[in-house]
Amino acid sequence: MKAPRSNTVRIIGGRFRSRLVSFPDADGLRPTPDRARETLFNWLGQDLEGLSCLDAFAGSGALGFEAISRGAARVVMLERHPLALAALRRNAAALPAPDADIQPVDALAYLAAPGERFHVIFLDPPFALDLMPQALARAATRLAPGGKIYAESPRTLAVDGYTILRQGRAGHSHFCLLEPA
Repeated sequence: MKAPRSNTVRIIGGRFRSRLVSFPDADGLRPTPDRARETLFNWLGQDLEGLSCLDAFAGSGALGFEAISRGAARVVMLERHPLALAALRRNAAALPAPDADIQPVDALAYLAAPGERFHVIFLDPPFALDLMPQALARAATRLAPGGKIYAESPRTLAVDGYTILRQGRAGHSHFCLLEPA
């Protein structure tokens, strides 16, 4: 049996700038492209000091680790895939990123449950599963006042109940920054 291939993505800003995080070769695991991450963090402002973030479909952890690198006080990273989960934990220890709260839970169930509210929620589910409509419908209840949602999809999003603040495209990814309407 062939061992899974390890991939890497580079953190592009903040205190971990240029550090690499690794992730396994797994179906549906696709890090947010560098250009999209750079654009997103320009939209949010380079400094996330004191903010809490939720990386709902963490995968490679590119968005969550980027937020920690840029000063987020707390980042909850949700991931169910065992290999991706193990890689997230290894990367958090290696950086080190003690502000990463990595949880092996279903993102849709987490978003539907009452609980902590976040200043920024990253929604980048596996494209093939078409989970974005459900994720968007549930995410607004987990936003702190004035909070924003980053959504990434293989096509332009229908965002009922949200105002699109900014939008862009990088390769096959369409992405936007949203706030509840």
